[in-house]
Amino acid sequence: MSTLTSRIDAIFENLMRRLDGLAFGPPVAFVYNPLIYAKSSHLEYWRRYGAGPKEIVLIGMNPGPWGMVQTGVPFGDVEMVTGWLGIREQVDPPPRQHPKRPISGFDCPRSEVSGRRLWGWARERFVTPQRFFERFWVANYCPLAFLEATGRNRTPDKLPVKEKMPLLAACDDALVQIVAELSPSIVVGVGGFAATQAMRALHDVNVRVGQITHPSPANPKANTGWSERIENEFKMMGIHL
Repeated sequence: MSTLTSRIDAIFENLMRRLDGLAFGPPVAFVYNPLIYAKSSHLEYWRRYGAGPKEIVLIGMNPGPWGMVQTGVPFGDVEMVTGWLGIREQVDPPPRQHPKRPISGFDCPRSEVSGRRLWGWARERFVTPQRFFERFWVANYCPLAFLEATGRNRTPDKLPVKEKMPLLAACDDALVQIVAELSPSIVVGVGGFAATQAMRALHDVNVRVGQITHPSPANPKANTGWSERIENEFKMMGIHL
């Protein structure tokens, strides 16, 4: 294991210890943690591309059911992770899974639209992962995915305050440590929630915080010209591609 991977592993091990004692009540029925069952691919992602410093760190909200939940890589659409990033590691799903949201790992037949859009933009703009990761890093603010009894995804911002506050405190500290590791000049939230959390968590850190439009198909602004939109947003932040 590389020195970088060891340091990152320590950050996430500490985060896992803090999250382990947290409880989430109804309507949350299942909690998935890909940093545990897909740890190999997540650490491979760091080992292969994470060496800093990075100019720009993109922060998503939390794992999507057909993305990082399956692969352990942020915005981890299977085709993009295997075909462009070249990562395919062992995934050992937990025994308790929602029947409508099974964890198939890299055999998952579903595509995550958000991941396909984000990594697709990176591939179109930078061609190779190496060129993209010379400047950028992509991470998630919260490592947990929450599912309701129906199988519906429940995002962290919808959790009650008594459940949300200790979760956010742990995620804040992990984000501060990741930013210290990568030394970016700007942290960019992918969507409003991630930008808000980054701004709060990093208020004492010498780093700018910005925001781009989330690529989710649930976001009407993302369904037409998302790549052009975020490039304009990057430009407005002073990020020249």
